[in-house]
Amino acid sequence: MKDFEKGRVLSKDCPSREIFHHLTSRWGVLVMIELLDGTKRFSEIRREIEGVSERMLSETLKQLESDGMLIRHSYDTVPPHTDYTLTEYGRQASGFIIWWIGLRIIWRRFCRSVQAVRWGVSFFGRE
Repeated sequence: MKDFEKGRVLSKDCPSREIFHHLTSRWGVLVMIELLDGTKRFSEIRREIEGVSERMLSETLKQLESDGMLIRHSYDTVPPHTDYTLTEYGRQASGFIIWWIGLRIIWRRFCRSVQAVRWGVSFFGRE
């Protein structure tokens, strides 16, 4: 199998690294989660994702669009109206992101329970 077919993500020259970077960026993850609910306008996405600037959201959306994660629909209206929708590939990636977040929450709870056992504390108080 050729190196390209294997997906050499560990190689610094692998093009998939850029896509991975966009997906796992601070705003990329949040945009992907927000669009799981369906098609959203730029202003809706910005309102829902607290702390993101207009510039950063615009840049993130462009990156995710160029990576094939979402589709941008522009309407020639006043004021301008732009919708964003996840592609099938984007929905699959978002599902993985949600799974990963859930795994992190479970892992964190597990670690806390292991620490509690080490310290002789149960969920019902000291043993």
